[in-house]
Amino acid sequence: MESLIFFLGRVIFGGYFVINAINHFTKTDRLVGYAESKGVRRARAAVLGAGLLILGGGLGVIFGVYVDLAALALALFLLPVSYRMHAFWRETGEARMIDQINFNKNMALLGAALMMSYISEPWPWSL
Repeated sequence: MESLIFFLGRVIFGGYFVINAINHFTKTDRLVGYAESKGVRRARAAVLGAGLLILGGGLGVIFGVYVDLAALALALFLLPVSYRMHAFWRETGEARMIDQINFNKNMALLGAALMMSYISEPWPWSL
């Protein structure tokens, strides 16, 4: 039962990143516009690169393969995105609240990714 629960958690956690990666590739222009509004240079490359990082990280977690690299990919996404795109300390009003929620969510996701990198492999139900 524990291995099933662990697997379901992996699917939910990794699936979150895979779904967001799909958005990076299907809603690129919208995300590029948002990134540009936050002052990101070469926003298109950043959005597509971020999509690749979270796709690889999410799939690695779901399938339980190259988990250390998957966690690293997610960390390489979450750290800069959190501090650049969700810098709530630079905002006021509703924008501050929204960015603070997203920043805190990203920090929780980062913590989970780092914990997963320390769970011995092979994981139950992995490829």
